[in-house]
Amino acid sequence: MGRRLTWLAVGVVLTVVVVRKGRSVVETYLPAGTTDAIDGAQRVTHAVASFRSTFATAMAQREQELRHDLVGDVDVEELRAERPQRVADLRRTWSSRGRDDWKGPTEDPDDDDGYTFF
Repeated sequence: MGRRLTWLAVGVVLTVVVVRKGRSVVETYLPAGTTDAIDGAQRVTHAVASFRSTFATAMAQREQELRHDLVGDVDVEELRAERPQRVADLRRTWSSRGRDDWKGPTEDPDDDDGYTFF
């Protein structure tokens, strides 16, 4: 375990040295203001990522609110699974209603004088 801690400490020290030396090399060879521009770009990138994350979270929350207002505490997936059976039941109900007196869209079932379009 002592060797692991030693190598961990060596890795941390090397990382700090490389980062500091790297910054000094960058500041030496790049034009003035370049590091500020890079830092600004990183801040903008972070702000955009933060905005996207916040927006996605707010949008999901609002979707849940709207869904709750629309259907209440109903399980939407369960309703979707039951839909084919409900549609079949409705079709069976509508087809079994007393539509025998109605011959089609050109005949009025409430027309008592017997007039038809054809």
